[in-house]
Amino acid sequence: MTKMPPNSRQTRFERLKTRIFEDTDLACIAVAQEIAELIESRAKQNQSCVLGLATGSSPISLYDELVRMHKEEGLSFKNVVTFNLDEYYPMDPDALQSYVRFMHEYLFDHVDIDPENIHIPDGTLDREDVFNYCMGYEEKIKEAGGLDLQILGIGRTGHIGFNEPGSGINSKTRLISLDYLTILDAASDFFGEENVPRKAITMGVGTIMEAKQVILMAWGEGKAHIIRSAVEGPVSDSIPATFLQNHPNTQVFLDTGSSAQLTRINTPWLVGECDWDKPLIKKAVILLSQKLQKPILKLTNRDYGDNGMGDIITEFDSAYNININIFNKLQHTITGWPGGKPNSDDTNRPERAEPAKKRVIIFSPHPDDDVISMGGTFIRLHDQGHEVHVAYQTSGNIAVFDDDVIRFADFVIDYCDDFGLQGDRAEEIFKAVTSQIQNKKPGQIDSDEVRMLKGLIRRGEAKAGARYVGLQDDQIHFLNLPFYETGLVKKMPIGPEDIQITVDLLKKVKPHQVYAAGDLSDPHGTHRVCLQAVTDSLKAVANESWAKDCWLWLYRGAWQEWAIEDIDMAVPISPEELLRKRRAIFKHQSQKDRPLFPGNDIREFWQRAEERNRATSKIYDQLGLAEYEAMEAFKRYYF
Repeated sequence: MTKMPPNSRQTRFERLKTRIFEDTDLACIAVAQEIAELIESRAKQNQSCVLGLATGSSPISLYDELVRMHKEEGLSFKNVVTFNLDEYYPMDPDALQSYVRFMHEYLFDHVDIDPENIHIPDGTLDREDVFNYCMGYEEKIKEAGGLDLQILGIGRTGHIGFNEPGSGINSKTRLISLDYLTILDAASDFFGEENVPRKAITMGVGTIMEAKQVILMAWGEGKAHIIRSAVEGPVSDSIPATFLQNHPNTQVFLDTGSSAQLTRINTPWLVGECDWDKPLIKKAVILLSQKLQKPILKLTNRDYGDNGMGDIITEFDSAYNININIFNKLQHTITGWPGGKPNSDDTNRPERAEPAKKRVIIFSPHPDDDVISMGGTFIRLHDQGHEVHVAYQTSGNIAVFDDDVIRFADFVIDYCDDFGLQGDRAEEIFKAVTSQIQNKKPGQIDSDEVRMLKGLIRRGEAKAGARYVGLQDDQIHFLNLPFYETGLVKKMPIGPEDIQITVDLLKKVKPHQVYAAGDLSDPHGTHRVCLQAVTDSLKAVANESWAKDCWLWLYRGAWQEWAIEDIDMAVPISPEELLRKRRAIFKHQSQKDRPLFPGNDIREFWQRAEERNRATSKIYDQLGLAEYEAMEAFKRYYF
């Protein structure tokens, strides 16, 4: 279900018609229904339906739904003509990252569209032929009758298509240079930033603006800030998506995460009356304290009234009452005992006092998320005597540089030679691996042998990190969930085998506490699938006696921290523990200096982690609570 339709006052800050859905799948179903209605209405008129299509992560679920509608509901694409927004340049159509391949894999090969009606920019052209080709692309769109509907995603730079900042509102199909942020975002798809093409052929902003209807889609918290700029900000060529504010028929489809920074969602009291429930009051007080740079306990009645929050004072009688209420709630999230403090009153503590010694499983999507995201708490749990297990859910084998594989294979040969061991087989493998890597094209899938060696490299690093914390080998588990083992950034959907592997570990350990990555903004999607594996498995064992007393705590990955109002447990980290955490991260040498998939932050993981932990502590301090060196934050997940 969508959220309740907003009235005009609630959307008065929004310059584009915006629809918000509870999740991505529901949003994509709604977009697919609009497309289907358009296709069918044009078919009844014996006319073609001309669609402008996008690629990337945003439209994947949309295309899945269109394919389902074709197979199960008879939606025909016989009258559909398509023009894709863009393509990397240069780009072979058979390459893994080709948008030609993408469109056929996700849509065209599964519906009854006429191949002659498919148009995708050609990434194989000679440089001198590109200009005339682009002009011809524009002519083909006009000959087809113009775009009836253009589907768009949005990049972190605010680009639509590959129209980067600086693109003019009248720009047409052309060859452009990609922004550095766009290249960085694409690095994971190309197995390294150095493999990403620096140019692309894209429809222009002017081409998009000529479409009769435009639908822009965005999913996840990672898009929230740019969506706010696109929907509520001024029109500017520095954010090309804002040009859509001048289009007469544009809709924006969002999920909960991508809508988070819109005024009606983030600060609804600024647009009109709102339902002041407890979570919203907590959020409002925190934001007011941060805005005025005053500790919570110093906020006054006038502060609330001047900032559209006078209704809270009416509810609580005075600023003092609301201040002390929220201050105490935040105070109660702080604990130096993440496993519960033994022999203490746990009424206002985030964790139970009993049992004093708990069995704990830390689920780590990749072989380093445990120490990067919650290394301080990991150390604290072990030092306080709990039985801590760590479960590495995937091998992480695609995130290792090729030269590391050659280095480790070479080490094995030298080891055999120096110790007089029979090394013929090792040398054979070394030669095969070296040949495979040297002959591999940029972005090509690794062979089974190379992936195996990359997985072993990461396994050794994970063991070193966990052993540094203090774990014994029987407390270190490598699940190697099958959904991950594609050799590609794109993974398979979670399956029964993934669940069974996870269930088996849960039944073996019978934990009182489970920690899992709740970072749904993970750009690669692995964290999202790994969390589903954990939650589905916990539901599968819910009727077992031990499971009824098992609590699930979510940490965030390397990209983002919980908002202060969402934190249920904040664990202070001392300077010494922060240093120990850094050293545990350093055990992951293949991810040191420059990880293969850095996400949208070029800093090393240890730098990001420390800055994030210190920032959380600083916010608590600014709100008027105790000052610590750093903090790790967790949110409890309720089934």
